Amino acid sequence: MSASFDIAEVKRRMEGALGSLKHELGGLRTGRASASMLEPVHVEAYGASMQLSQVATVSVPEPRLISVQVWDRGMVGAVEKGIRESNLGLNPQTEGQVIRLRIPEMTQDRRKELVKVAHKYAEAARVAVRHVRRDGLDLLKKSEKDGTISEDEEKRLADQVQKATDSMISEVDKTLAAKEKEILQV
Repeated sequence: MSASFDIAEVKRRMEGALGSLKHELGGLRTGRASASMLEPVHVEAYGASMQLSQVATVSVPEPRLISVQVWDRGMVGAVEKGIRESNLGLNPQTEGQVIRLRIPEMTQDRRKELVKVAHKYAEAARVAVRHVRRDGLDLLKKSEKDGTISEDEEKRLADQVQKATDSMISEVDKTLAAKEKEILQV
């Protein structure tokens, strides 16, 4: 077997595409409060742009409420400004060092838009998985041409790459279906 080709590496790269999809889908608002909704929020703090998680604790005490406990009282205004400027459509309500974010009910049109965005993310993940497959197959063909692996070995490994691709695309579809169901739940 070739030292230059590793099926585990191909699978790891494909799983990276799936992980990226899950992260992207986690940021989509579903009408239900989620701490991951605030991941893209950056705050101007101590002369630098920092993630919200570096200056406050984010929790979800109720299904439609996010609570942000700011650690430094002087940072409350900056955190509030960061949330407003993040274009998440959330209206912060400040009570001392705690900022509460009520999650408004989503309209059916907004839900359909989010489903389209989720489909776009899933297609990007499928394309990434196919790129990994293509890279793997190209490496196999090169290895066979160089004589480092036999034609039979190349075919066997190519089948493994295709099975890994099919499995990962199926996983992408399952992840998308679950997110779509979550978005459309009323």
